[in-house]
Amino acid sequence: MSSQSTEQHWTRPDVIQGLIHNSIDIGLVLLLTYLMLLAIGERRTLYMVRGLIILMLAAVISEKLQFSLLQFVLEKLVLGAAVAMAVIFQGEFRRFLELLGQGKILQFFKRKPSSIKTNNVIDELVEAVRELSQNRTGALIVIETSGSIDMRVFVDQGVPIDGEISKALLQTIFQPKTLLHDGAVFIRGTRIISAGVILPLSDKTFSRQLGTRHRAAMGITESVDQCLCIIVSEETGSISLAEKGVLDRPLTSSKLKELLDKKFALLVKGESVAPGWGLLSRIIGPEGRRFLQTTVRTLSSNSSEEKK
Repeated sequence: MSSQSTEQHWTRPDVIQGLIHNSIDIGLVLLLTYLMLLAIGERRTLYMVRGLIILMLAAVISEKLQFSLLQFVLEKLVLGAAVAMAVIFQGEFRRFLELLGQGKILQFFKRKPSSIKTNNVIDELVEAVRELSQNRTGALIVIETSGSIDMRVFVDQGVPIDGEISKALLQTIFQPKTLLHDGAVFIRGTRIISAGVILPLSDKTFSRQLGTRHRAAMGITESVDQCLCIIVSEETGSISLAEKGVLDRPLTSSKLKELLDKKFALLVKGESVAPGWGLLSRIIGPEGRRFLQTTVRTLSSNSSEEKK
């Protein structure tokens, strides 16, 4: 086909109409993906979303090219991938559907409360842990790090507190004579959400030196990736930190502060998963953008041929 005939082909009204139609179609899919990213809010989903988009586009192309067997396989893969993501991020998808059903679309674009990131908040937390350790007062503190923890993973969600993190409040909660001292404290952002929380216990075999608090810390961090758990032993006063089912112990208060500073500095650096529309370009990548361009042209060409 000569350059003149090619130019005429792409300027024909039916081709332009098909191009616009398919561009809007793909744009709406990307918009829906963007809203899902805002609801999920976890950077580790980027490659999963990229893979899902590529599978969907490949399924569309195979349908247009009438590759029936390939289309069948790709459609099943897309369905399986969508179900897997819905299971993995069920709490976030529930929030997505709730906001969508309530018509609160603008809520998607509001930033979630930041994780613990100010030095004074970490200092208050570490200072409380240090004094609890010195007094051999047992404590268990669950800290949400990224995303949003579905509190239904707790055996008991405890008593709502919703107070600012402070050394005095934490020490008061864990005093042996209080009703809430045996459970865990759950921290989200810069606030203590609840106290007296009962956590699931790990099934792993532990040393006799580790008690129920350590088993509970291991249990919750095995079940939920986006959290840390600080433990203060009632028997020895030793400080431990659990993350993703791994226990780091014994720690000094200065070492605990160093680990928390490092962890939350990394989270703040990469905190926003979907700060702007430019993220979609990064999700798709250069290969994905070329794939999209090829998809639009293929769909437009097939549309024009069907109208002949």
